[in-house]
Amino acid sequence: ARNVTVDEIVTAYKQACQKLNCKQIPKLLMQIQEFEDLAPRIDRLDLKGEKLDYKACEALEEIFKRVQFKIIDLEQTSLDEDGASALFDMIEYYESATHLNISFNKHIGTRGWQAAACMIRKTNCLQYLDARNTPLLDDSAPFVARALRISSSLVVLHLENASLSGRPLVLLASALKMNMNLRELYLADNKLNGLQDSSQLGNLLKFNCCIQILDLRNNHILDSGLAYICEGLKEQRRGLVTLVLWNNQLTHAGMAYLGMTLPQTQSLETLNLGHNPIGNEGVRNLKSGLIGNCSVLRLGLASTKLTCEGAVAVAEFFAESPRLLRLDLRENEIKTGGLMALSLALKVNHSLLRLDLDREPKKESVKSFIETQKTLLAEIQNSCKRNFILAKEKEEKEQKLQQSASMPEITVTEPLEEGPAEDGRDGNAASAPEEGEEAGETPTASENGNVEPAEDDRGDPPPLHITDELQRNASTGSPAASPASAPSQGNERRISVSSPGRGRKIFVVTRVEILPEQAADATCPWEDADATVKPAEPQSPALATKPELPAPQANGAVPESAAGSLTVPAAPSASSDPKRGDPAACESTAHDTPLPNGLKMDFAQALPEASLDSDRKIGSCTAEHELSCSKNEQELEELLLEASQDAGQEPL
Repeated sequence: ARNVTVDEIVTAYKQACQKLNCKQIPKLLMQIQEFEDLAPRIDRLDLKGEKLDYKACEALEEIFKRVQFKIIDLEQTSLDEDGASALFDMIEYYESATHLNISFNKHIGTRGWQAAACMIRKTNCLQYLDARNTPLLDDSAPFVARALRISSSLVVLHLENASLSGRPLVLLASALKMNMNLRELYLADNKLNGLQDSSQLGNLLKFNCCIQILDLRNNHILDSGLAYICEGLKEQRRGLVTLVLWNNQLTHAGMAYLGMTLPQTQSLETLNLGHNPIGNEGVRNLKSGLIGNCSVLRLGLASTKLTCEGAVAVAEFFAESPRLLRLDLRENEIKTGGLMALSLALKVNHSLLRLDLDREPKKESVKSFIETQKTLLAEIQNSCKRNFILAKEKEEKEQKLQQSASMPEITVTEPLEEGPAEDGRDGNAASAPEEGEEAGETPTASENGNVEPAEDDRGDPPPLHITDELQRNASTGSPAASPASAPSQGNERRISVSSPGRGRKIFVVTRVEILPEQAADATCPWEDADATVKPAEPQSPALATKPELPAPQANGAVPESAAGSLTVPAAPSASSDPKRGDPAACESTAHDTPLPNGLKMDFAQALPEASLDSDRKIGSCTAEHELSCSKNEQELEELLLEASQDAGQEPL
């Protein structure tokens, strides 16, 4: 209903109660009076503990036809078949709730479950259904199974203590094999056995890779049932994130199955094995599997009959683990020796944020050991705090790097004296974009102050390598200028850099432009702009065919240019003699000569032309002509041959 008011809802409900000759629910009237904004879904309708017979349920329709809710709580409302079927029909028709709690209603019967199944199947908004302690018996299970098989919007399903062992679980598991929407399935306290029931769960895990949480606590899975579940786990390439096996009578024999399975699971992050008599031998069986696993972040081993020997095995595992976040070892007989092993392991582990241990020290034959236990417990707590601080700092750094990597436009200025490597640490993505360097990567500074990009893990060289050779120091060959030549704001240029992604170090300069207010005043832009990039010109891609020898470093060594990179040297100042360069000759050479790094000429020609006047274009051709005339032809041929061989050895 539209434009409805709280008074209208109250009046309609009271009239319905009077007509049906049933008592009004004071708790319900109080909640209605507190409703404020009726347009969206109201947060909650709480009827927990109120006795709802058929007439009381019928009166609720006057509310459901006027307002919708996020959560409707019908826990322990003594619903019978008639009342439950009427309520579920209303919730389906009016799409009254996204979260529905019908737990602790033991008498909804077959007709109630049939109406609930129809609601599950037809209601597109229902995402959460809690039916704890509401028996789903053999005659009711087929309706629910059919609803879950077809297409259900349910994401979370609670069926704890619902008498599922046997045929109901067979129907439920076979239906859920085809369900792609359910993410959380809670089946605790159902007396599931280690044979047929566990076999059905194993088959479910083989075929359904969408369920992320499977809670099987307080059942009778046993070691035999765990073997079936492990067979299903091996097929979980993606999907199951949390597996709870708390209190299922598992022993060291079951841990052998699990230890062999864990290296093959790729998505499992939380494994809770608490309250199982695993013992020290079970932890030893589990250790090799945990070391080979690359996904487990949380491990629960509370009350698993561990002593100091088991604690040592656990310490050996997480000392090597770079990812474990939480470990629960409460209610175990871990004394001084075990605590010492855990404390030493935490000194080398930098990922564990929480290690749960009993607060009170265990009884020891030597009284001084009790004080030692207290000291070790404090050390363990401090180590976890240290790891937490480190994790927080790492997260902040990653956020800065992501922000810098997503900057679409970069303003390049002359690097300061402390070097561009520090700029990179500050999250400045402009720390050397002309070097084809990936944002956030730590550059390596060579002796002469040049910045060389660190090698990528894959070893792929950047296909476009643009260096700044504009203002070279004659003695060191360093592009670093003296303090007197520090640029003003007039030396800034705006460079648009496009990147296909962070996975590969590929940065392509797509546009270079001088800031508009500085374009008219720039008299010798190629001499003044020390840290800017020379525009790529389609007329002179033949620059790449005459690679310039880099200036020697301070120790006399010649720096190696990255194989497969395109080096664009600087043009001389505009005062060079323009007669020495023939633009037409440059252009013809550009079209005929292939690039030495194997790149097609179309790539260089595809770079957009910068908005410069014709004098500067002639100047670039002049630079090329001077370069070609000043070199011995034989030396150039040798350089070209060497460059082409390097490019062939390291493919782009």
